[in-house]
Amino acid sequence: MTQAITALETVHQPVRRIRVAGVFVIALAAIVVLAGIHLTQGTSTVGAGDLIKLVFGQGTDNAANVLVASRLPRLLAGVLVGLALGVAGAGLQSLARNPLASPDTLGVNAGAYLTVVVVAALGIHLPVLPAGGVAFAGGLAAAVLVLALSAGGASGPTRLILAGSAVAMALGGITTLLMLLYREETVGTYTWSAGTLVQTDLNAFNQMAPVVAVGIIGSLLLATKLDILALGDDTAAVLGVHVRRVRVLTTLITVLLSAAAVTVTGPVGFVGLVAPVLVRLMAPAVPGLLRHRVLLPLSGLAGVLVVLLSDVSLRAAFGGQAGVEIPTGIMTMMVGAIVLVWLARRYRDSGASRTPGGASSGVRSQRRFLLVTVALLVLVVAAAIFAMLAGDAFLRTGDIANWINGRSGRAITYVLDQRFPRVLAALLCGAALAIAGTVVQAVCRNPLAEPGILGITGGAGVGAVATLIILPSASIWLLSGVAAIAALATFALVYLVSWRGGLSSDRLVLIGVGVSSAATAVITLMIVATDPWNISLAMTWLSGSTYGRTLPQVIPVALGLLLLTPLIAHHRRELDLLALNDDVPRILGVRLERTRLLMLLCAAVMTAAAVSAIGVVGFVGLVAPHAARALVGGNHSRILPVSALLGAVLVSVSDSLGRTLLAPAQIPAGLLTALIGAPYFVYLLWRTRIPVSG
Repeated sequence: MTQAITALETVHQPVRRIRVAGVFVIALAAIVVLAGIHLTQGTSTVGAGDLIKLVFGQGTDNAANVLVASRLPRLLAGVLVGLALGVAGAGLQSLARNPLASPDTLGVNAGAYLTVVVVAALGIHLPVLPAGGVAFAGGLAAAVLVLALSAGGASGPTRLILAGSAVAMALGGITTLLMLLYREETVGTYTWSAGTLVQTDLNAFNQMAPVVAVGIIGSLLLATKLDILALGDDTAAVLGVHVRRVRVLTTLITVLLSAAAVTVTGPVGFVGLVAPVLVRLMAPAVPGLLRHRVLLPLSGLAGVLVVLLSDVSLRAAFGGQAGVEIPTGIMTMMVGAIVLVWLARRYRDSGASRTPGGASSGVRSQRRFLLVTVALLVLVVAAAIFAMLAGDAFLRTGDIANWINGRSGRAITYVLDQRFPRVLAALLCGAALAIAGTVVQAVCRNPLAEPGILGITGGAGVGAVATLIILPSASIWLLSGVAAIAALATFALVYLVSWRGGLSSDRLVLIGVGVSSAATAVITLMIVATDPWNISLAMTWLSGSTYGRTLPQVIPVALGLLLLTPLIAHHRRELDLLALNDDVPRILGVRLERTRLLMLLCAAVMTAAAVSAIGVVGFVGLVAPHAARALVGGNHSRILPVSALLGAVLVSVSDSLGRTLLAPAQIPAGLLTALIGAPYFVYLLWRTRIPVSG
């Protein structure tokens, strides 16, 4: 009731017309100034003086050609995309009643991008409008799925972010797979995937501008109903608003705007998150600013400011050529990650995402635990044997026996010598990631968390990709060491930023997601800035692959498991208590913060070792602990070994399938684990969703 009263007071504040008009004038003036600066930047020698002469009819043909063919299309694309994403972000935040909602966090951009890549992989070249329609369909499907899984966003920011991250990760896995399998057809789409304003003409702008205009007008027509909807679905229904219809129309309009932006420039990250936040920050000083007839258009102008300022800053810092090679979306993504972290420090989630959802409830018998363990051990052995036999050339079990005894032929010996380190790497890394995920979920008391969500894999990825770029011939020890140091440094950053008079598990997860987004932007920046046309190595590593692994590369993971697993097992009772709440461990004498830090540190080290060995493999640390709870209950003395075995099987089978399904082409193991794990994650979210009234 209090929230409804607060919302009523906020959205029905009288609009101070002079102050609001002043804000609009200032925003427009800032856009004009930025646009003027923007037009003077570029790779040619045409400067401000040449452009001023054009205004008075004294310019050269060269200056006119540069303006019309390059700079003006880029400026107008930035304006169009900023308007579309700003209004879309404000609409989605109002729809979900969640300040973290945006086209990025709801998976809209990922869905739209996937459909565009699918069309490119099929060799189909669509005009702008049909391409926009395809992007709209993909974005709409992703948004509907995320909103359904997160109870319309009303269950809190943590659940919304996790649902969006899972859907985006799954769609991103499919997209990356298509880009690796159809490299020629999708060439250049990696840079475009980060959001680039590079335009060769006004064709895209001319065709998408009417679509954006229709979307903005449609959103303004719903402004009054969105004001009432902010009071709550029940109150809005009593006041005569058809809640479901308004929600459907708002979803369609916001996805339409997002798809139009993706069609023109690719997914420009986090503009839809940052722009409405900037407007809301001014609301206390300008009464009535949160009325949607003001909030929506002003968020659009804020979006334009964010895009143009990012583009101007990019070219001012790195030069005109950088504007061609480095996507503007990288800059907006970095800014958005900072804003996401800032918002995460202010908002907490106590919703359903913190409930195990039944997976850990109930007590399983000792006999069941033993049967499950024995069955999984058999599966691990079977997976290892299958992995040794499978590949572009299938072998027989007798070949393995001869190889073990040193009696195999030269060809068989060569093949098995190559496969053995890969098989061992998959098994050990799967077990390490599963144990790390078990620890993270217990410490965070969030069954939807995993090591990657805490920024650990993102940090390791930054370190490893930087090493590959600077020293392509770096040894595995250097690569593993840098990745581990970067992972631990990232974890330390997330932990310290999350600390605010204590550690909130929800805050830890949200800040981890923000830092992971920043790490993704940094990785993309390093790749496109160094060699944008040769990204296969980095993409393969970021997708998790055992290709070319040797026994020395497996040693860090083996050491991590050997040294840290006993330590984690020793604290299994503390993990049981940490999974309950904060009060019980304190009453029973557990040193809460020290135990949390120690366990998270162990998880970070194990994750860093696994990532440095086979790259980024997602969802293992999420799926394996959940399946273990479902099989043997919530006791960590049972969860830890069962989870480790499940993780080993999952990664090993994924790696084997990746080597055989499209042989001699290979699918990175991380892509298959994402494709396997994402549906399970979606199922888990659906089981634990909270129904939305109305």
